[in-house]
Amino acid sequence: MALPTSKNRNLNSIECYLPYDSHLVARAKSLRKNPTPAEKKLWLDYLRTFKFRILRQRPIAHFIVDFYCAALKLVIEVDGDSHFTDQGRAYDLERTSILEGYGLQVVRFTNDEVFNNFEGVCEEIEAIALNYR
Repeated sequence: MALPTSKNRNLNSIECYLPYDSHLVARAKSLRKNPTPAEKKLWLDYLRTFKFRILRQRPIAHFIVDFYCAALKLVIEVDGDSHFTDQGRAYDLERTSILEGYGLQVVRFTNDEVFNNFEGVCEEIEAIALNYR
């Protein structure tokens, strides 16, 4: 598991340097143009007007995260069925560990939560924003 190195500047500063693989930019743009239904709902119905700027399909390290808020150092992931296999869970654990190594908080919601408990999802994100200082 590759964690941040001393070459990565001061990872605890407000203007945190997050490395990314430039080869992922085209894929990220494609994902932004073709969101999953759950990502589209969360974006259109809540995150695009969120009080802090949110980026969609943002490359960080060698991953593309669903949503990223630099001000809150927050990654929001919306997980579909592929995340619930043994392989998917193991990948997500490693990915979360690496992202947390950059000082980011990772919050995950399932597609089902977005569609069937949308208010609860929004309230959880709002609570993270309110508790950030």
